[in-house]
Amino acid sequence: MESISLEALASFGVGHAHDEAAGTGCTVVVAPHGAICGVDVRGGGPATRETDLLKPENMVESVHAVVLSGGSAFGLEASCGVMDVLSEKGIGFRLADACIPIVTGACLFDVLVGKNAHPDKAMGAKAARSALESFAAAKDGTAGFGSSLEQGNVGAGCGATVGKMGRPEQAMKSGFGCSCLRQGDVVVAALVAVNALGNVCDRAGSWLAGCQADGRILDPLEVFFAAGSSDGQADALGAEAERVPVEGAGVTQNTTIGVVLTNAKLTKAQATKVSSTTHDAYARAIKPVHTSNDGDTIFTFASGEVESSTDAVAIVATEAMQQAIENAVLHAKGAYGLSAACDLR
Repeated sequence: MESISLEALASFGVGHAHDEAAGTGCTVVVAPHGAICGVDVRGGGPATRETDLLKPENMVESVHAVVLSGGSAFGLEASCGVMDVLSEKGIGFRLADACIPIVTGACLFDVLVGKNAHPDKAMGAKAARSALESFAAAKDGTAGFGSSLEQGNVGAGCGATVGKMGRPEQAMKSGFGCSCLRQGDVVVAALVAVNALGNVCDRAGSWLAGCQADGRILDPLEVFFAAGSSDGQADALGAEAERVPVEGAGVTQNTTIGVVLTNAKLTKAQATKVSSTTHDAYARAIKPVHTSNDGDTIFTFASGEVESSTDAVAIVATEAMQQAIENAVLHAKGAYGLSAACDLR
C-alpha cells in the first residue's frame, strides 16, 4: 500500500469550519454528483442524522454530504446549513421545483471544552462552501483539499479530547486526522475526529495520548477500574482515580466519528460492511473503545469508479483509519488547559 494525497479522490471535497475560542467545529465531505454511503454505529451514546436511510433495504441510493460535527446533539443543526448551501447550488434530488440534498452525519460531545457552544447552520454552511471549493479546485487541476486539508485542532476535531477516565484536567487534547492509501487502482482515505473516552496508542502499542498525571500517560484500564473502586486501587494509582465512577460520567461525553472515502464501486450493503470492518482500527488504536460512554460511528462514501472486492476496500480502509487516528492526536496542540501529545515528547 502506498500513502498518497487525498487529491486522488477527486469526486469528493472536504472542508472545515470551527470556532477556536468556543472549542467546537464541523467537517463536511461533499459528493456533488452523489455517492453510495453506508454506516456502522457502535457505542452507547450516538448522536446521528439520517442514518436509517443508509440501511441497505431503504430506498435512497445516493448521498450528497456527510457531516462530522461537535456540539453533541445540538451540532446536528450544522447539517441544515450544509443542506441550504447544496440546494442553492442545485445539488440534490430534483422533485418538481425543489432540490433536496441527502445529508447524513454524526456528532461528538465537546460542549464542556472551551465555551458552551455548538456548530450551527452558519458554521455548517461555511464548511460546506469550503468543501465545494476544494472539490472545484480538484476538478480544475489546481490544489484541492488533499494539499491543504488541515489536521489537529480543526473542524470536528477542534474541541476533541481523549483519556477521560480520571479527573477532567487529566484528559489530553486530540483532534482531526486523515490518511489516504492506494492499493492498485483502489484509493481509500480515512477522516476522523477522535474524542474517545479511552487512550490512543501507536502500532507498537505505546501510548500517544490519554489520561495522564504529571506528564505520564496512565494505563487506561487500571484507571477505568480504579475510578469506581473502594478497595485501595485508587490510592495505588494516585489522584487520577479520585473521580466518580466512569459510568456516572454521562453517556454522550465522548465519541469518535469518521468517514471512509473510496473510488471503489460498492453497494449500500458493501459500504456498510466496510464501515463495520473499519471499526477494527478503532479497536487497535483506542483503549477502551465502543463503551457506553461512546457513540463511535464510521461512514463509508464510495464514488463507484473502480472495481474492487469489498474485503480489499475494508482492509485498506482499516489501515488508513488507524493512521488517521494516530495523526489526529499527533497533530493536536495543547488547548483549553489540556496538554497534547506534542507536549510530552
